[in-house]
Amino acid sequence: MNYKHISCIFLLLLFVVHTSFAQTNRRVYPIAFYNLENLYDPVKDSTIYDDEFTPKGANTWTEAKYQQKIKNMARAIRAIGSPSSSLGPIALGVAEIENRRVLEDLTRDPQLRELGLKIVHHDSPDRRGVDVGFLYNPEFFTPFNDKVHPFNLPENPGFKTRDQLLVSGTIAGDTVHIIVNHWPSRYGNKSSELREFAAGITKGICDSLYRENSEAKIIIMGDLNDDPKDKSVREVLQAKKNPQDVPAQGLYNTMWKFYDKGIGSLGYQGQWNLFDQIIISRPLLDNKNKGLRFVKAEIFNRDFLVQQEGRNKGYPHRTFSGGVFINGYSDHFPTLIYLVK
Repeated sequence: MNYKHISCIFLLLLFVVHTSFAQTNRRVYPIAFYNLENLYDPVKDSTIYDDEFTPKGANTWTEAKYQQKIKNMARAIRAIGSPSSSLGPIALGVAEIENRRVLEDLTRDPQLRELGLKIVHHDSPDRRGVDVGFLYNPEFFTPFNDKVHPFNLPENPGFKTRDQLLVSGTIAGDTVHIIVNHWPSRYGNKSSELREFAAGITKGICDSLYRENSEAKIIIMGDLNDDPKDKSVREVLQAKKNPQDVPAQGLYNTMWKFYDKGIGSLGYQGQWNLFDQIIISRPLLDNKNKGLRFVKAEIFNRDFLVQQEGRNKGYPHRTFSGGVFINGYSDHFPTLIYLVK
């Protein structure tokens, strides 16, 4: 073997080592949303309508059932992102939580304790007492500001629902703004107008962030109670189906492609819906961006989260079915995106 052959082999080995090192150091950051389906503690709160989630209420919601629900939700959250990442979600927006206590109990569960998740929570004026919240791993996400944006409908000031939560922080040195939502339900003849108003609030937050920084990296997440094609998301937010259609200071709906394939995050009356959406700003789509960028989205519908039998077979394995406690997880699947730098 001559010197030229030895040099070629050495250069090839050097390239392989360098490539492996680069791949090993390309950190993947999972960012997720999860509707925890009525995560109430069993204590009666006189300020809200939570009677059904008390020991004497319709669900006979005991401490034992509550603790089992905490255990189940902790298992699901810890698994989010696997096998693509072993970190668990570094940032997680949640909905349908009663108060800060349930988040504290959740983060203290042995399955999540190792992550050291921290909490951002504000009480919302929702009459059922359900709020949105935010959990984050301080090793990877450093918050520097959080703010609530209330739902104040001028023509119906008595209507109360969840606030929108904006959390701004840094991931790998990049500033990211995360808006956690739980828009009004589909009950009532004019419910779509309520969600369109909520979408207007979200759009206003985004526009404000873009005015401060035209390259703002924004992540909108939540249970929107609408699908990607509905007016609130498609017209008010103007969230686009295809990345190439996103204008400057526009938004891309990472979930729309799943919806077009008939893949949903919850099932209702024999059909799938995709209410749990994650929408991102254009700067996160830029492949030339040296900072954080979006690589893929996912509906986290692993087998253990799926009902395996009965009338709801194939749908999310929920906590109750027909008023009976079935020791499940949630009636929604988690959704998530992966960012890399």
